[in-house]
Amino acid sequence: MLVGLLTIHIHLAGIDSLKDKRKIIKSAVERLRSRFNASVAEIEAQDSKRLAVVGIACVSNDGSHLDEQLDKITEFIVHDGRFFVGQILRETFPSSHELPRL
Repeated sequence: MLVGLLTIHIHLAGIDSLKDKRKIIKSAVERLRSRFNASVAEIEAQDSKRLAVVGIACVSNDGSHLDEQLDKITEFIVHDGRFFVGQILRETFPSSHELPRL
């Protein structure tokens, strides 16, 4: 089993309140969850009006499928249009726990 992680820094311009920020980020998180069947959450900067950090996790048994999925997620969020995507950290690693075969 392979695990892929994305940490995406999102910069929001013209946002006047945390309520406006949360509306945009919540929408983006829900769209990512439903479209890519991935685990998605805002993981940092919850009290900042202009910055959000979103974490995304995917699991697969095929490395090429996992890479393709992470590429599609990255492309989707970059082309959202409601915000500017800054730093993107990408990690892929094998699961540290293998279950015994029955």
